[in-house]
Amino acid sequence: MIEDGVHEPVQVHFDDLDAMGLLHNSRYALLVERAVGAYWQRLGWAPDPAGSAFKDVFLAVREFKVTYHVPIVGPGEPLVHFWMERMGRTSGVYGFRVLSADRTVVHAEGYRVNVNLDPATLRPAPFSDELRAAAGPLLRRTAAAC
Repeated sequence: MIEDGVHEPVQVHFDDLDAMGLLHNSRYALLVERAVGAYWQRLGWAPDPAGSAFKDVFLAVREFKVTYHVPIVGPGEPLVHFWMERMGRTSGVYGFRVLSADRTVVHAEGYRVNVNLDPATLRPAPFSDELRAAAGPLLRRTAAAC
């Protein structure tokens, strides 16, 4: 069981559900985005470089994989558990699980790859030292020890 990382509560609203009352498959990625965004915003990240604690503000998702296990039925407040599997020079890999509020059910799991881009060229750019330091608590202990 992975316990590194952060557990972030997220909201499932009625309009997130499909015709059968299940969370629509596309909404799982949205829950992960909201959880990761809330975490970084608390640390001072903002999309406007003038208001951000980090100069890395132009991050793009390169890959997103979700494996579904148990559907979320109805509105509620599940948890998104996420961590960083690894952080390279210009990209990082988040692992995640969407859990029931009591953490007993894994609804979905997967990974997301982010790339830091230079806003002028749209080419990969190295992460800043500040962002690396802030990401430290998200790194899996097994990955950080390597």
